[in-house]
Amino acid sequence: MSIDTPERHTDGQITTEQRGHIFLMGIDRPEKYNGFTPKMFTELADAYAELEDNDELRVGILYAHGKNFTAGLDLPKFADAMKAGEPILPTNGVDPFSLAPPFRTTPVIAAMKGICYTVAIELMLATEIVVSSESARYSQLEVGRGVMAAAGATFRMVERAGWGNAMKILLTGYEFNAQEALRHNFIQEVVADGEELNRALELAEEITQQAPLAVRATVKSSRTYYFNGPQATVAGYRPIMTELANSEDAAEGVQSFIEKRPPVYKGK
Repeated sequence: MSIDTPERHTDGQITTEQRGHIFLMGIDRPEKYNGFTPKMFTELADAYAELEDNDELRVGILYAHGKNFTAGLDLPKFADAMKAGEPILPTNGVDPFSLAPPFRTTPVIAAMKGICYTVAIELMLATEIVVSSESARYSQLEVGRGVMAAAGATFRMVERAGWGNAMKILLTGYEFNAQEALRHNFIQEVVADGEELNRALELAEEITQQAPLAVRATVKSSRTYYFNGPQATVAGYRPIMTELANSEDAAEGVQSFIEKRPPVYKGK
């Protein structure tokens, strides 16, 4: 007697895996170049919410199954919503594009490879650190499909690369490589093909060794500057530092310094 194996959902999925304090979130629809569907957006926002709400998790990694990060949106599955003016970005969980509250404070590292088109770039620009394989291919090609980049690229590219460089990318949709992405400050490191996830894991391990409350506070303070400017950021320094200074982690930081040993932080 044989047991039927359920067929994999044609709209793909987001896989999740916890490794100690690290949370891996995988884009999983390789048979369609990891093209995003509404289902995948919903699951990714839920994964980001788990990353933010689970106190055991200190850093997330966004990566992809198969050869490519993603070729972008599966447009036919979003067309009706676009025409009706309905939201196509996830409205549940935590926004993986960091455009709407509640904003994430747990850092995310993106591991890029293969084809990284449209939404791939906007997802990586919304993370804290990006590692790219050397043969990764990038393109923000929405204008060639009759729409525009609408998940953060129009301001994040200008901020990082400057007006002219951003306009060249956004208005022509041309394909650029990892070295150009590095030069434009879209990514932080370029590694050999196949090493992008390993390097992301190494960086994640380094982050998990730091004081979790301080890490989250740093992300939150930086995001305050991003959306509200320097005055709002400076105004938050004293209360944040007072709270951190009275934490168990701060006491452990001082004690480990006195005892000349690595600190053991608990996020309290």
